[in-house]
Amino acid sequence: MSAVIEEVDVAVVGVGTMGAMALWRLSRMRRPDGSPVRALGIEQFGGVHSHGAFSGESRLFRAAAKEGRLFTPALLESRDAWTELGRLSGRPLLLPSGVLSVAPSGHPDVAATRAAIDDHALPFRELDAEQLRREYPQFHVEDDDAGLLDVLGGALRPEAAVYTAVEQALAGGARVRHNTTVTAIDPADDTVTIVTTDGVVRAGRVIVTAGAWTAQLLPELSDLMVVTLYGLSWFIPRDIAAFMPDRFPGFMRDLGGVHAFGAPSIDGYSVKVSPHLDAEGLELGHPATVDEAPRELSRAQLRWMGERAREMFPSLDAEPVRWSVHPDAETRDHRPVIDTLADGRIVVASGMSGNGFKLAPAYGRMAAELAVQGASAGVHEEFSLAHHRRSAAG
Repeated sequence: MSAVIEEVDVAVVGVGTMGAMALWRLSRMRRPDGSPVRALGIEQFGGVHSHGAFSGESRLFRAAAKEGRLFTPALLESRDAWTELGRLSGRPLLLPSGVLSVAPSGHPDVAATRAAIDDHALPFRELDAEQLRREYPQFHVEDDDAGLLDVLGGALRPEAAVYTAVEQALAGGARVRHNTTVTAIDPADDTVTIVTTDGVVRAGRVIVTAGAWTAQLLPELSDLMVVTLYGLSWFIPRDIAAFMPDRFPGFMRDLGGVHAFGAPSIDGYSVKVSPHLDAEGLELGHPATVDEAPRELSRAQLRWMGERAREMFPSLDAEPVRWSVHPDAETRDHRPVIDTLADGRIVVASGMSGNGFKLAPAYGRMAAELAVQGASAGVHEEFSLAHHRRSAAG
């Protein structure tokens, strides 16, 4: 076996979205004797990179989640944390533009969002078709459309957020090994042996936040999550001022059976409008491993995305000015996996299914507490391995 290069209390494998947040939380924690937790992040790429799920300029933050009411407390916690990280760094990480859902009246996703709003008395606005046309003329609006504005929502800056979380973790005493690939994780006795391309790390606990690479590191989870791909696209509008954050919110749009999401312009010349590639023959699919995942979009896919984007926002040029493809780990019911293996020595925070970024500060806290304390508030039964095994069994 290779030489032991480090011994730490907690190692975090994968310092992308979840790993950066877990490492930041660990840097604020103490061992029973009052000394700081010795925390090490291990990342196969450099610092902020474009290989994982988090990159792509912006991510929506929704205080009210269409995915279910159980997420609202963690979303509100995360909003506070995003604000704190922005204050600590001086970088604006959350653009408070609101998030506007526009869909045919009675759409189930909008109804689920409204239920989350009502359960937690969140601020909101409802808009009918005429109000939408008057206040948000960027949208093509059908007569039966309705809008729901999540006032506490907005657009997150993911690259800056991951960089800031790692920066704060390092300032708190954590360490990171970049460009170091983990090849094996072996829980034995009271420690976990982590074999890397640089040598062996021994840790009391390990947090695996490896996203789409998780099942390769922990094969016992391969039946619980698959690699999935998300395509993002940006377009140039005739009037970019109409799509800046002071006039245009983050949004989710359902039109003609197509779902899209996007955010205000960040770069000052283009706007993100990303229709989901679920049309027959155009799906991005589920590659066996992330290393086999295509990172290109075909001309047919780009044309379809452009046509759908222009149907939703008529002032856009129909050709994407840029685009990107991002891998993530997806579970059957799109609930995350936040649980432990090997008698608590391995903590897993993965399977975010494209819905994790906005919740990352809360999920990072949960993972850090599971590693250090053995328990954490807010970890729902639906996040457990037992739940996901039942779901996989059908």
